[in-house]
Amino acid sequence: MSQALIFLLDSDDEGRARVEQELRKRYGSDYDIRCTGSQERALSQLAQLAELKKPVTTILSSYLLPKGTGIEFLQQARRLHPHAGRGLLFEWGDRTVSAGLQRGLALGIVDAFGPRPLAPGDEHFHSLISDFLHTWAMKHSESFVVAQVVGEQWAPRCHEIRDLLERNGILYAFYSSDSEMGQALLQQSDQAEIRLPVVIMANGDMLQDPSNADLAHALNVSSTYEPDESVNEGAVDVVIVGAGPAGLSAAVYSASEGLRTVVIESTALGGQAGMSSRIRNYLGFPLGISGNELAAHAYQQAWMFGAQFTFVQRANGLRVDGDERIVTLTDGSEIRTRAVVLALGVAYRRLSVGRLDNLIGAGVFYGAADTEAQAMRDQPVFVVGGGNSAGQAAVHLAKYARKVTMVVRGRSLANTMSDYLIKEIESNGNIKVRVNCEIVDGGGDYRLQWLALQNKTTEAVETVEASGLFVLIGAVPNTNWLPAEIKRTGPGYIVTGQDLVLDGQLPEQWPLSRPPLLLETSIPRVFACGDVRHRSIKRVASAVGEGSIAVQLIHQALSE
Repeated sequence: MSQALIFLLDSDDEGRARVEQELRKRYGSDYDIRCTGSQERALSQLAQLAELKKPVTTILSSYLLPKGTGIEFLQQARRLHPHAGRGLLFEWGDRTVSAGLQRGLALGIVDAFGPRPLAPGDEHFHSLISDFLHTWAMKHSESFVVAQVVGEQWAPRCHEIRDLLERNGILYAFYSSDSEMGQALLQQSDQAEIRLPVVIMANGDMLQDPSNADLAHALNVSSTYEPDESVNEGAVDVVIVGAGPAGLSAAVYSASEGLRTVVIESTALGGQAGMSSRIRNYLGFPLGISGNELAAHAYQQAWMFGAQFTFVQRANGLRVDGDERIVTLTDGSEIRTRAVVLALGVAYRRLSVGRLDNLIGAGVFYGAADTEAQAMRDQPVFVVGGGNSAGQAAVHLAKYARKVTMVVRGRSLANTMSDYLIKEIESNGNIKVRVNCEIVDGGGDYRLQWLALQNKTTEAVETVEASGLFVLIGAVPNTNWLPAEIKRTGPGYIVTGQDLVLDGQLPEQWPLSRPPLLLETSIPRVFACGDVRHRSIKRVASAVGEGSIAVQLIHQALSE
């Protein structure tokens, strides 16, 4: 693979020299550094690099250019290299930048910004560059990976494995089984018959059609609950079911405050938020952060404080035994605990189109835009949904697809999507929005090849070519396994706190004289937080807040 590039356009000779010197000194041995002061030459070179399929990690531009601004240049550069990070540079104290910069950030033209280096070794400048390189390497570099996956591109199980690795932040490379590299990797096995998909670990171990538990074991991740022998009487303080933003937040605060904490997660860190390619309205991250990166940081934080994680296993039972609550797992093991936090999140709603169910993982995906984005290169792609998750998926997919079409049942995006995201979609020439529209059919041989779209007003049906369909149309809670004693709404959301008190009356069979605490369910010392809770605000920040509040309420309940 040819050396990846860092590209710089800076029309100020002195400023360009400072930036170029820092780039070559720090990154020149690993990256090809290209610098120019001419807009025309820059676009010509970027077009040539695109034609030659040269990997470009980062495109930097000074704000002031002889013809227009760096924002306009970066907008043109995005069409040529949509996967490259785009950074805007300026001089310290330049106040002329702010108005245009805000627009560039809002429309997704600019990914990050910062001043030119003031002196050699300016680490403020280098933090900007290293963030770009880290983001690019996580998606595109194959020089260092934990696992190599070989399988059929459109096989559902192959998609499940890649999705599992992607959502848990595991660096991996995928090769089609009929590709030259795929064949070379398969030939490393001395077995006559190989079962696909195959996962080859960094230590050389080859897993054939592995189960999720097999993968967890190979990644040295616990898939069974192992009681801590040092814990008196075998009971822990808190069991958290679910490792989305709410569950991870609860784990961080619980473990950091000295509570013996166990987290059960059946699939992947981050929940629905972990599927978001970039969350741009979360406090403290003005340039955004990917959902799985945020989840990975939170996991490391909780683990550092001593939280114990059990992956792959699913909680399938909960009961009360005196002062203890017993959580049962799918392998039959049980965890005795003093308190429980239900941070179950929700699962994506399915389209009511029968034929498309047979193509899940073979062109039809629920969420998972990040995992399959590169496979959609130069293909027609459709996104169903009008919320923020759908908008984020469309923007991310537009970097690769020939065309992205959003299919929205409502009359506009205004009632369901954040304003900044609507503006970004409107400015992206590769995204088309079809409102008042729905999918009524679709199919293909072994993988998705076409969709039927119906206008809800005229009822006219149009058949279109489609290689990818990403469905993000809301979600339902997975609470059927909970005991009947835990009160839920009709759709299954868990009722908590004051919502359990009707006309001043405590819930039936409530054993305490005090009313339920804010996030407490109809079983004392069992709490619910995040998206699974009735009346919760479906935002990452709200889920994180509820997770931390739940721990404070646990302290209060345990002190009684």
